[in-house]
Parts: sequence; C-alpha cells; structure tokens
Amino acid sequence: MPSRKDELAELRFAKLVNQVKAMMSAGLKPEYRGFYGQLVLAREAVAELGEVAEVRRAARAAGRQLGWKARTHVTDEGTLFIIDDRDPPQEIRELAARRSAEAVSAVIANARAEARMLRTSAPSTLRTRPRDPDEGL
Repeated sequence: MPSRKDELAELRFAKLVNQVKAMMSAGLKPEYRGFYGQLVLAREAVAELGEVAEVRRAARAAGRQLGWKARTHVTDEGTLFIIDDRDPPQEIRELAARRSAEAVSAVIANARAEARMLRTSAPSTLRTRPRDPDEGL
C-alpha cells in the first residue's frame, strides 16, 4: 500500500501536469490542428511551478496527453522551452509556411514605412532652392 506521502506527491505532480498542459494548450492555434505547439517559460515562471526537473517531467507528461512529441530544453539562464517536435501533415506545413511568409512580409513592410516616415519628417539639410550664381558677390 502506498504511503500518504507518495499519494500527496502523485497528486501534486498531477496538478502540475494539468497546469503545464493548460499553458501548452493555450498557445495552440486551432488552424494548425494541435501541431506546432510551443511554450516558453522564463526562469521566474518555472520557479513558481517548482523544481526545473519536475516541471520538465510534467511538460513531457502533459505533451503525451496532448499527443505531442514534447521536447524540453533549459537555457543557462533558466528559460524552459517546451516544443512539439512531431512532423505535421503537408497541408499544415504549407499553411504554417504561408503564415510565416506573411509575418515576415509584414515586418519588412512596416520597416520600410517607418524608414519612409523618418526620411520625410527629418529636417532637410539641403537648400530648398538652387543657388543663384550672382548671390554673395
């Protein structure tokens, strides 16, 4: 018969799995049908959840429940990355590629618009009228 301490540890772990699973699910885009999941937790967020090793274990368990092939990585600074490493179907890959291209295009368009605004709003250092050759004599 398991001890009361083991039961409490299992309950705490199940609660942690549910917390992490909810965070992982919240970031999913419905149009990707559960693929391309990812969650990035800063060191402070990981510390609030518990020990890094336990949070990673919970993330992998939550990933299995979501059907993910969950990969976890902790940086030297303590940031935890949880990524769904499954190979999505072709139509999902194509949709994600289009969305990525649109996002990059929007960033480039915004950068160009900002540069244009800076050029047109900056005070001109050039003379506004041609110099008269007789001026200054």
